[in-house]
Amino acid sequence: MGKTYERIDGRLRSFIEQQPMFFTATAPLSGDGTINLSPKGLKGSFAVLDELTVAYLDFAGSNAETVAHLRENGRITLMWCAFQGPPTIVRVHGRGEPVFRDDPRFAGLLARFPDIDVTPHGLRAIVVVTAELVRDTCGYAVPFMAYEEDRELHGQYFARKDDDALSEYFARKSDIATSIDGLPGLPLPLPPRSV
Repeated sequence: MGKTYERIDGRLRSFIEQQPMFFTATAPLSGDGTINLSPKGLKGSFAVLDELTVAYLDFAGSNAETVAHLRENGRITLMWCAFQGPPTIVRVHGRGEPVFRDDPRFAGLLARFPDIDVTPHGLRAIVVVTAELVRDTCGYAVPFMAYEEDRELHGQYFARKDDDALSEYFARKSDIATSIDGLPGLPLPLPPRSV
């Protein structure tokens, strides 16, 4: 049976921090808009900032649906599930905000991710989520799967792009500056990296 938590701490925090991947779900306000569900990984790209606040690094990719939805309405759900160990699923329902590279808070937030070199990944933003509802449920139907290691392809591909090349890459993609549904996405061109 599921349980609701008042904060992210103790066993719950340990579980979240040990997972090698998680999922984000967002949607536009429009009833016929496109719901987005994204897997997130790369060791060191997620952090629990305090008992009600988490954050993750938003790296380069071929769309910006999560960013667009957060800019429109802020609603987001994060989910972790145990592929090893006891069967558990944890969801954090909350309000999210993309903090872009030119935001005064960016450098301080980035310092909360000391275990990853962001340079080769085309860091676009840091997504900060304030929890409004934290729940766990059983993961009885989640299969056992073994984590081997992070893929190196993302870093290898985007390491070849400086800020100008990265902005050109984003400009060529139809779903970066605007979402699939036409919402404002990633502000382009990207401001210069401060790190």
